[in-house]
Amino acid sequence: MLCWDMASFHSIRAVAAATGLALSLARGASAQLVPLPPPLPDTNATTFTVFFNGRALGSEQIAVNRVADGWMITSSGRLAAPIDAVSRRLVIRYTSDWHPISFEFDGTLRGQTQTIRTRVDGTTAKSDITSGTQKTERTDTIDPAALLVLTNSFFAGYEAVAARAKGAAPGTEIPIYAEGPMITVRARLGASTGERIQTVARLVDAHRTPLTMQLPLGAVDAVIWWDDAGRLVRFSIPGQTIEVAREDIAAVSSRTVPVSRANDEAVTIPSNGFNLAGTLSRPAAAGATRLPAVVLVGGSGAADRDGFVYGVPILGQIAGALADAGFIVVRYDKRGVGQSGGRAEAATFNDYADDARAVVKFLDARKDVDPKHIAIVGHSEGGIVALIAASKDKRIDAVALLATPGMSGADLIAAQQRHLLDRMNMTPEERQAKIDTQKKINDAALSGKGINELPADVRRTIDNAEFQSLLASDPEKLMKDVRQPVLIVQGELDTQVDPKNADLLAALAAHRKKAPPAEVVKVPGVNHLLATAASGEMDEYSSLKDKQVAAPVTQAIVSWLKKTLSIAR
Repeated sequence: MLCWDMASFHSIRAVAAATGLALSLARGASAQLVPLPPPLPDTNATTFTVFFNGRALGSEQIAVNRVADGWMITSSGRLAAPIDAVSRRLVIRYTSDWHPISFEFDGTLRGQTQTIRTRVDGTTAKSDITSGTQKTERTDTIDPAALLVLTNSFFAGYEAVAARAKGAAPGTEIPIYAEGPMITVRARLGASTGERIQTVARLVDAHRTPLTMQLPLGAVDAVIWWDDAGRLVRFSIPGQTIEVAREDIAAVSSRTVPVSRANDEAVTIPSNGFNLAGTLSRPAAAGATRLPAVVLVGGSGAADRDGFVYGVPILGQIAGALADAGFIVVRYDKRGVGQSGGRAEAATFNDYADDARAVVKFLDARKDVDPKHIAIVGHSEGGIVALIAASKDKRIDAVALLATPGMSGADLIAAQQRHLLDRMNMTPEERQAKIDTQKKINDAALSGKGINELPADVRRTIDNAEFQSLLASDPEKLMKDVRQPVLIVQGELDTQVDPKNADLLAALAAHRKKAPPAEVVKVPGVNHLLATAASGEMDEYSSLKDKQVAAPVTQAIVSWLKKTLSIAR
């Protein structure tokens, strides 16, 4: 997605203390427990990383094992401030059908010793809690099917929630006895959806289930992911900025796979001193015949191979449509993103074009690709990158530009700002002041002069090679050196790259010497994400009803590529 808004900001909300799921472990009551067998942390143990406000606080090692009388969940771990907790031993026991037997925790919270011992007998939970030197006892009436969970610190208890969620129908309510505050809450399950997660080692088929926990002071929304065995993969409480993920899933090299085909192939592509990671899609009935190929190039920022923006996997869906039409297609994580190597902070548009050319070289060497029929398709900023690559590489036979700027980057940002200002209620003087400020920012970014005079947050935004490349980019200069046929596809509701940019690109292509004119396709009712929209405004993206690249867009690309590559070289 291409949009640089200097006036935008974000805020980080603190954890809501009013949820009733306090971190304190010092409330409860006592009972004598039958001695537990020692935990088996090394049997089937899995490491989970715990995040708060996007920062890794520590880890928890969790094991789930069958024992003689049912199930035993064991864990240990350590979490840094603000939770500041250590779990030396957490053991939760259940019957074979996941009814609670006992809960035992030994650890520290902010340096103070904490223990909880709970024994469940039918509907009665008897607990003995020690916090430092203070000891308390209590007896609670609970649901006999309640799951035992330690709230907001260590998360092994959610293994039982994952086991119960497996196979449960939407609307099922799971009773949870929250150790710590010693309260019973009910978690209502939503509809589960499949989610594929690619790790370095393997592809994980997970199930994503939203749940709403009804607490004394209100509802808390959460999401739990579980695998085919009913084991915990990930747990999230977005409103409290808490994320817990299995170590392989939490790795920066892992990614969600929103779009996949049965014969997709993970590929590694050598670039300039590092490898790009991508996905190669091919027709379902691909035979021995060499096929035409397409390289897809994503837009600005940390774009992954699927071009996933506001729920729309732009590149992933285009790749599927092209593969269905008979093309071999490669899409890839940008350098420094997902599973690709390299560093993004110093990468210019020329660097990204070199990466795209590396993919072209990779396809050119494959025995299943017709080297005389290779096209490049770029979305948004990726269209500029595609033009640079095409101007330098004769192995590229056709160029398709989707929602691509036809004016300089500086002019594009000014146009985006004017559009935003038109939607605001302000005086002409206020409007002009903002325009002048943006021009000052752009000039500083291009020249390097006056950057230190800008606010720190603005400096961080503009002091990177990609933004500076965008400002300096000029399609007029690039198009003169592009000799390949060009397709321009533009949504008529695009408010980030105004539809007039398609006309500008077409005019530039028409002035080329000894090159065919460009073909322009404007698609009504389609926004910058190439999806069907009502207004096309950015604030509509999150509420789009159809998270799909519009069919007329993919049809235009397929039709043009079939026609153009059939006569290329």
